[in-house]
Amino acid sequence: MKQNLLSTDLHHILDHTRDLWEDLRGAHIFITGGTGFFGCWLLESFIFANQQLDLKASASVLTRNPDSVKQKLPHLMLNPAITLIEGNVQNFEFPKGEYSHIIHAATDASAKLNNENPLLMLNTIVEGTRHTLEFAVQCKVEKFLLVSSGAVYGKQPGDMTHISEDYPGAPDSLDPKSAYGIGKRTAEQLCVLYEKQYGVSSTIARCFAFVGPYLPLDIHFAIGNFIRDAMNGGPIIIKGDGTPHRSYLYAADLAIWLWTILLRGMPGRVYNVGSDEDVTIAETAQMVARSLSLEINVDVQGSANPFKLVERYVPNVQRAKSELNLQVRIGLKDAVQRTLNGYRG
Repeated sequence: MKQNLLSTDLHHILDHTRDLWEDLRGAHIFITGGTGFFGCWLLESFIFANQQLDLKASASVLTRNPDSVKQKLPHLMLNPAITLIEGNVQNFEFPKGEYSHIIHAATDASAKLNNENPLLMLNTIVEGTRHTLEFAVQCKVEKFLLVSSGAVYGKQPGDMTHISEDYPGAPDSLDPKSAYGIGKRTAEQLCVLYEKQYGVSSTIARCFAFVGPYLPLDIHFAIGNFIRDAMNGGPIIIKGDGTPHRSYLYAADLAIWLWTILLRGMPGRVYNVGSDEDVTIAETAQMVARSLSLEINVDVQGSANPFKLVERYVPNVQRAKSELNLQVRIGLKDAVQRTLNGYRG
């Protein structure tokens, strides 16, 4: 990743979170999922703020393979403010010491795993959340953030342009492919129960779709696949008909939202996290194609059905905007360009 691009993003994050960081002065936080897309951006922004503001804070990051992540991300994992703790989220040994904040972001968001071994997917989410909440009880954390997903709503109705936090829909419990969404829904319920029974002060971030450096380009994220195809010279392949609507929040804005929800979110409250500026899959692919100076073709392999309801996965984020003053500050065109520049650097 180009350091000047990363520096621009980190300054953007700090500019819009500067008032929050005093809450973490001298703090010791615990992060699960710290080596994934979300985790890398949380650590990048934490380390930057820690250095810029001399917070004297530290973070412990749970990982199954410390040696591997040190080699993969040395500038993050070898930072003196970061301690790696080896373990599996479902049964890690509780580290000693005091922790004031926990961010639970560990989930294998893999469509392949969800399809091939949904029971493992469900167990990892549910038991991992339960175990992390037990740790929160033991160390009496001040605040607990659960990184959840818009998948908890199940399929968004085609006539609903933006889905809000009070929508009562849910994944189909009789469909094995619902394991991820049901797992996240159960994780949210665990947070509510642990707050009621043990006083764990938790907030929930229901995350939708995102783009930015560190996003995997070789799994089920459509925009990541498009960026990969474009960097390989094209064509950009759309396996469906290109009509579903999605929205994408840039990673630097995502970091702002997650830190704000952790430190300013109302306990027991859930917030949708994402952009409310929706585009079709085909429009997204065309935008990626136009972001390169080369002429990139877009190959739509499916045929549109004029009688089919529009498929959508787009959040209503009015709650985050009105209660926490969060905004989509980096538009999709700029976000795609920054992502491409980051990977090409």
